[in-house]
Order: sequence, then structure tokens, then C-alpha cells
Amino acid sequence: MPAMTEPKLISGNANRPLAQAIARRMSMHRGMSVGLVDARVERFNDQEIFVEVYENVRGEDMYIIQPTSNPANDNLMELLIMTDALKRSSADRITAVIPYFGYARQDRRAKARTPISAKLVANLLTEAGVDRVLTLDLHATQIQGFFDIPVDNLYAAPVFALDILHNFKGQLEDVMVISPDVGGVARARELAKRIGVPLAIVDKRREKAGEVAGMTVIGDVTGKKCIIVDDICDTAGTLVKAADVLIEAGATEVHAYITHGVLSGPAVGRITGSVMKSLVITDSIEPTEAVKAAANIRIVPTAPMFAQAILNTWSGTSVSSLFETDTLVPIYEGLYSAQ
Repeated sequence: MPAMTEPKLISGNANRPLAQAIARRMSMHRGMSVGLVDARVERFNDQEIFVEVYENVRGEDMYIIQPTSNPANDNLMELLIMTDALKRSSADRITAVIPYFGYARQDRRAKARTPISAKLVANLLTEAGVDRVLTLDLHATQIQGFFDIPVDNLYAAPVFALDILHNFKGQLEDVMVISPDVGGVARARELAKRIGVPLAIVDKRREKAGEVAGMTVIGDVTGKKCIIVDDICDTAGTLVKAADVLIEAGATEVHAYITHGVLSGPAVGRITGSVMKSLVITDSIEPTEAVKAAANIRIVPTAPMFAQAILNTWSGTSVSSLFETDTLVPIYEGLYSAQ
């Protein structure tokens, strides 16, 4: 049964351009103006976060758009405090739209006396009053099980598939998808299956944490245009090294499709100075000016997918339908020509 009230969007400071783009897309779908709820999200002099919502939200279906990207702790606290403000203002349902779920890499105890921070964040969100989570490409899908509330995990692979089919049209027989490690094979295989190309793996060997001692290519990449697929690119050291190894193994070109462009520290400089022809990321994290200026970094929008997912959640229809290419083509109409 569709909801009687309209969905309402509110944004923190983590990625307002994405929130505004989602609002514009929803306006197109609804045929009426959908804006961001007027609110004040700022800091006192001691950096305490203060939130004030200027509009009535009693009984409303609220969607907080806030990736928990750098600075992760500040953005997470903004999300929690906005949730509390809406809960105390009698919002009917609160959905946390978290395009990039921070702390997702701490999803298990890899060694003794370490935390499972992803579980802690799940507990914090639930206790704050979040009723549902909508996110994109969780680092580990089992994080959904850390929550006792519904979690919809969208995937970038269908959008990446559209982009590859558009930009490598007529060249697919030379394309090969690459997983940058054994753990990412399922993600890479999914994309390879969607575009109908073979798969290879770059196997990493580590002598100590954070340092890659060596890499081996599993599969024949000779004469291939290689596309590395992963969910997160942080400092880009491993990505750049993988590109070098693939070129040494006979690849003619190396491209990368990464969902979340964390791109911290020396990442942008490494990518612009690398053998990679292109790095494609989504706007799940607001890109810095350096990222926007980089000649070989390109950004694909997620607003069309998130806008449709929010509308489907609001109306009680399927979110998993967005995993299908046939569903996404009309949503991204104008960006990608018909194949």
C-alpha cells in the first residue's frame, strides 16, 4: 500500500551535492518539486555538532542522506544527531541513506584484541532511531546481518556495466575484467558476467600489514584491455601496482572501476602518474577539487539509482529490481545511449 505522505529528504554536510542531485531526480520522477528539508547542521566552537530542523516532520517518511566518509567520525555523529532530532520531532520512519558506509572494513576480528567497528556502528544507528538503511556496495555483504533493521544494499556493477558497454562499444572482445585480490572475485565475476567478458585475478602476497610484497597475475591478459574492479580505493598504492603488473604481463591498457573513491593522501598523484588510462568512481563520496581536476579520473552519478531506490522504498515496491540492467537503462536515459 503506497504511503500517503510524500518522502522527505534531509542532508548532512558530508555530500550535499549528491543529496541535491537526488532531490532533482526525484522531482523529475514525481512531476513535482522535491527539495531538501530546511535544517541547520553546524558546529559550536568546540566542534560539538548541533542540528535544528526548521520544518514540521511529524508523521513524515524521512530520508537522511549522509555518507560516513572522511572525516568519518564527524559525519557519523552528524547522522546520529540528525536521526535523534527527527525521532524527537515525531517523524514516522527514518531511513539512513549512506552511500558510503564508513568503518565497513572493520567487519571481523582479523587478530586478537581488535574491535568489530562495523557492528558497533550498526548498533549506534539502530539505537539512535534509524528504521532502515539504504547503502551502496558494502565492503562485506555480511554487514547487513549486523543490523536488526532492514538494510538495502545497492550495487554499482549494473551502472558500471552500462558505462563499460557504452565506452568500450565494439571492443568487448579485447576486454578482460580483473579482480585485484582473491577476496574480490565474486564482485569482479558479477561485472564480467554482465558484460560477457572473461575474468582474471591479481594475487597479492603480503609480508606485513599494509605492504604488498609481490603480485602474480592468474590468467592470460596478453593483448587485453584490463578493467580492475573493486569497491574501495584509498591510497591507490595497490591499484597502481596492480596496473603496472598487468602491463608487464602483456595487457595493452588498464582501466579501473571503483565504487568508493576514498582517495586519501597521495592517491590522486599516484593515479595521475600511473599507467592507468582511466579510473572511474561514483559520487558516493564527494570528490575533492584534486579528483575533479585529474585527467584520468571520471565520476559516474549515483543520484538516479538512489532517487529510484528511495521512491521504491517509500511506495513499498521492489528495490532489488534496480539490480537489473533493463531497469537502470531508462533511469540513466541521456547518460548512456541504447546498446
